[in-house]
Amino acid sequence: MPLVLVPTPIGNLDDITLRAIKVLQDADAILAEDTRTSGILMKHLGISKPMFAYHAHNEHQALGVIMHRLKAGDKLALVTDAGTPGISDPGFLVVREALKNGYSVETLPGATAFVPALVNSGLPSDRFVYEGFLPLKKGRQTRFLQLAQEERTIVLYESPHRLLKTLEQLIEHLGPDREACVSRELTKMFEENARGTLSEILLHFQSKAIKGEIVICVAGLAR
Repeated sequence: MPLVLVPTPIGNLDDITLRAIKVLQDADAILAEDTRTSGILMKHLGISKPMFAYHAHNEHQALGVIMHRLKAGDKLALVTDAGTPGISDPGFLVVREALKNGYSVETLPGATAFVPALVNSGLPSDRFVYEGFLPLKKGRQTRFLQLAQEERTIVLYESPHRLLKTLEQLIEHLGPDREACVSRELTKMFEENARGTLSEILLHFQSKAIKGEIVICVAGLAR
């Protein structure tokens, strides 16, 4: 168990797996996207381990220290604030570097926001494309033009304050009548799945305060 990627709950703390708890208990140290956020989960689980920050702003600098610890035989567990490391979260670089240096890497199955959102959307899930967060500026227009021709179900992540703008741009490029589903606050008390056409969903969210992390699922282009 030199390096294990451990998915953590995306909202409901009961979604942690028994295997994930055991890995965290057995680890010599935990690499965390935000030690404060992960500290809350560890306290909830009754786990006390050394924690080190590994996030988007320090992952290049942290690689050397991590490889040194793996070489020394330490068992390291990597967690992010929520969900599976490497899925729109830090994780790719350390996995690539560990494999390049001959260390074993294991990834546990577990919470990932786009899976329940996709399955729950009612849209075809046998073939889909995961786009994560769209570019904020450079390349954004090009991406929308590409998505307009995509025949598979499209899965996007979005933040609450950009949801309306993204829905408007989806309508502009994919059309107002394209079927979609917007999921927010997944696994939490106020979970919401808004289904309908893009124009109907936009109207729905224009009339309310938008909170929580967002997953957008959009039907592919019908041929």
